[in-house]
Amino acid sequence: MPTFVFMKILHHDDGKKGRFFIEADGSTAAEMTYVWAGPQKIIIDHTEVDERLKGMNAGKQLLAEAVAFARKEHLKILPLCPFAAAQMNKTPEYQDVLF
Repeated sequence: MPTFVFMKILHHDDGKKGRFFIEADGSTAAEMTYVWAGPQKIIIDHTEVDERLKGMNAGKQLLAEAVAFARKEHLKILPLCPFAAAQMNKTPEYQDVLF
């Protein structure tokens, strides 16, 4: 059974693209990247979790942060990343931000 440890999620956005990420030992240990597709939509294009965080639901936490960001900014998410797409499609509470 996976361990669920709440991690500090950081966010960086330059107006064209962005990422939600977790740092460990001074380096990126997990990240979910996105690109802007107009003023009201982001496309999640990649999720990667380092071996250090495997089994800790880091990817799900990154997605939860992306969904919270989308709700706060009134955005829709188009998940092209297979992980994000699968999680969004099977999580009913994320349907409001799904594009």
